[in-house]
Amino acid sequence: MGAAALTSQSFIRSIQSGVCLVDFWAVWCGPCKIQLPIVNELADELKGKVSIFTVNVDAERELASKYGIRSLPTLLLFKDGKVMDQFVGLRQKSELKSKVMKLASK
Repeated sequence: MGAAALTSQSFIRSIQSGVCLVDFWAVWCGPCKIQLPIVNELADELKGKVSIFTVNVDAERELASKYGIRSLPTLLLFKDGKVMDQFVGLRQKSELKSKVMKLASK
């Protein structure tokens, strides 16, 4: 199943409570093609504990601009609607899982 895709209409509602990881990506981005399967695996592993989403920056330019996304992939870690951490570039699943679970346990 993997991570759910967000739009500007669903974004705020989806990230406003709990811990959420959001992967900002694009179809033409090479590293994004490597990151996306990792994000989807994590979404399946952590289902029910944290929420994991994706945002296609080409389809949602306003969201990318609002959050200052300049490089892809960029992953933002939210807690109760606030950005708590940012990861730019390709990240390993173990690093992301560790950061997400650490924040979820606070």
